[in-house]
Amino acid sequence: MIIPGFDQHRVPVADGVTLNVAVGGSGSPIVLLHGFPQTHLMWRHVAADLAADHTVICPDLRGYGASGKPAETSPSVYSKRTMAADIVALAGALGHERFALAGHDRGALVAFRAGLDHPAAVTHLACLDVLPTLDMWDVMRGTTAAVGFHLYLMAQPPGLPEQLIGASADAFFGHFLDLWTNDPAAIPAEVRAAYLDACRAAVPSIVADYRASAGIDVEHDRADLAAGNRLRMPVTVLQQDWGAALGYDATALWRAWAPDLRHGTVTCGHFMAEEAPAEIAGALRDLMSR
Repeated sequence: MIIPGFDQHRVPVADGVTLNVAVGGSGSPIVLLHGFPQTHLMWRHVAADLAADHTVICPDLRGYGASGKPAETSPSVYSKRTMAADIVALAGALGHERFALAGHDRGALVAFRAGLDHPAAVTHLACLDVLPTLDMWDVMRGTTAAVGFHLYLMAQPPGLPEQLIGASADAFFGHFLDLWTNDPAAIPAEVRAAYLDACRAAVPSIVADYRASAGIDVEHDRADLAAGNRLRMPVTVLQQDWGAALGYDATALWRAWAPDLRHGTVTCGHFMAEEAPAEIAGALRDLMSR
């Protein structure tokens, strides 16, 4: 499947890794990073909207979709630092040294790291329905942490999680597509099938991405927090009201990282770019006007 009106490219970024990317529109650039268990197709509605006056770049992340899936030979292979460097290299290869960046779920963690590591490249930053990795682990405690069982499963050493998930891949990934959406029609059957096909073919790399977030990504966040490194660009965060459910102040957690912050909650489900694309496109336009 493709985003109508967008061109598909394969762009080498690093370490023999090539990213699959859809590019459309013209104007100031914005890069859109997908989440789990999805591909760049999750942005199809928002991307078409923004392409009216922006160059819109929608890659499959390293390890996902039709992008390269290098073996997890070290923790750094799927660190968010490495994945963020992929995105900066991708934008540069397409002729954009500076760009706005928005990410959802896993893509938001990559975007967050890109904002910290590459502040000269990222002009504006949006993160949808996540907390920074360090804060995420801090708020996941007690029985309420059961909602994030997959985080703990995929944090285990190589072998068991890949075997368990690979044996029932459609049931595992489909569980989240079903559970996390308020409007099932937002992910039609052909898109759901495309997501499941992509995830089924990427179990080791998806697990490696999550495993990094229980190890090396936490180390990187702690180092930045201690060093006073913060997001210096305008930042927009949109989330479901997980703070009310799990007992934390999401705005305060984000403001510790992002002094120029606009934080809001949404009433749709987790897959907000598909359930409420006009709202998300509007929020991104507002961000880029700041």
